[in-house]
Amino acid sequence: MVLAVRGPSPELAGLVADGLLALGGAAVEEKDGALLTYLLPPDDPEAFVAGARERIAEWLPEGTAVEVEWRWQENEDWAAEWKRGLGPRQVTGRIVVKPTWTEWEATPGQIVLDVDPQMAFGTGEHATTRGCLRLLDGALRPGDRVLDVGSGSGILAIAAVRLGAAQGVAVEYDPDANINARENFERNGVERGIRLVEAMADDALLEELGRFDLVLANILSGVIRPLLPSMHAALGGSPEGRLIVSGILRTESPDVIRDAGAAGFRIERVDEEEEWWSALLRPAG
Repeated sequence: MVLAVRGPSPELAGLVADGLLALGGAAVEEKDGALLTYLLPPDDPEAFVAGARERIAEWLPEGTAVEVEWRWQENEDWAAEWKRGLGPRQVTGRIVVKPTWTEWEATPGQIVLDVDPQMAFGTGEHATTRGCLRLLDGALRPGDRVLDVGSGSGILAIAAVRLGAAQGVAVEYDPDANINARENFERNGVERGIRLVEAMADDALLEELGRFDLVLANILSGVIRPLLPSMHAALGGSPEGRLIVSGILRTESPDVIRDAGAAGFRIERVDEEEEWWSALLRPAG
């Protein structure tokens, strides 16, 4: 499937491109006045496009006119089109993310994450994922119990275990994403270290899952903000606990900072890239 978005002004092109990558696009190109991406064919194209239209609208300023079109790509190698433009990315000095069809010669101490995104969100191609990985690299302590809320492809949970976490718990309600996540767990040799919970993250589930040393939430700010008190409780209120949040536009960060403070968190470190804002938080203690 080829998905095309028309309408937003040029200064919003970066937001549209990020949205297309979040929908599972392998790469984004500009052609004939539209931003295009290639996707694996969904079971119900019309329903998928309707959902894509709603999600893209959420990434853009309210009232922005958007046209979303789709078509089948004829006489093309789908796998080649989907993979086009994806390559290894060195996110930090020791974290590299790469698709399985590419090669990377690791240096001593480097951790190479083999992640094939398919239709799940979570690759090194998106700024929010890179922000999380950069913060995670400095925040994780060996032996941590880690919760990944809205785990998508499983990349953050995989990185946590590869960096030394004793256990990862990944929560994701999308069954298609979880098929992809399980494959990624196996190819990275961490399937025994990660428990995958197929459910919608809410206050009751977070309470049921128990206490964690580190919580990761690379999801929309509108989902993160109401969960902040429960995430604080999941860390036991300990000043040694850590929460990494991402998926937040810079323009949304003041609201997140305000609600985080009200929930008992303080901001320890901020990571910004393009339009995106990520942060490491700790209970105020």
